[in-house]
Amino acid sequence: MTTPSYTAVLHLLHAHAGIADRFGRGLGSIHGLGLNEVLLLMHLEGAPMRRLSRVDLARRLSVSPSTVTRMTTPLEKIGMVGRQANTRDARLAYVTLTEAGQSAIVDARASLERMAEGVFRDRWTEAEIATLASLLARLTAGQPGDIVALNGIRVAT
Repeated sequence: MTTPSYTAVLHLLHAHAGIADRFGRGLGSIHGLGLNEVLLLMHLEGAPMRRLSRVDLARRLSVSPSTVTRMTTPLEKIGMVGRQANTRDARLAYVTLTEAGQSAIVDARASLERMAEGVFRDRWTEAEIATLASLLARLTAGQPGDIVALNGIRVAT
């Protein structure tokens, strides 16, 4: 017997895959950045002093620290992020958001907002979208990497 929870999770996974693919392709063609790169930049933007360790970024993005290294290396080469040593621990370095990265994230966020409108267009009312946002916020409350809270976005209840 299939439970509603199981069905809901399968629908969430399917929706996530479709949205991630659609947004990734859109951001890549417009900004030359993938969705995960944009999310990484958004996390840096919302962090204190616009910097995070690779381990913290990995936790927030739900990836491994080595994946963060693979993501940040090309971003560093094009000037979107920098590297800052920890004065107390030479083994620890921070990934920092540069001015170029800040500019890129402002533009990418505008594109994300336009793309988000397209996800729900002609399907749901504004009230239904607000309800979904509120329910998903409850589902993900307390998890590391809450990009919505990080960017000061309030969810209507």
